[in-house]
Amino acid sequence: MSTFYLTLLSMFGILMSFLTLSLQYKHLLSILLSLEAITMSLFIMMFSVSNNVMLSGQASLILITMGACEASLGLAILVAIIRSEGNDYVSSFSSYDC
Repeated sequence: MSTFYLTLLSMFGILMSFLTLSLQYKHLLSILLSLEAITMSLFIMMFSVSNNVMLSGQASLILITMGACEASLGLAILVAIIRSEGNDYVSSFSSYDC
């Protein structure tokens, strides 16, 4: 019964993260933080749903590793954009400068 509540909590976290992603898209940092929250909620859901499956530990370890790599790559891109543009406003980004 406790895995049901953990799965329900992670679904709520995913929905709230998507809501945050759709409402607060002014700064790149807020977008990256909501994507990280989605990744962490998916990790919790995968761990709670598949705790009786034989390979759940390896799969959740792969997911948390990919989440950490995604977070470090996102922060590196954020630092590079702030150094080149001077801010992290999504509206000021232009794809024509490439």
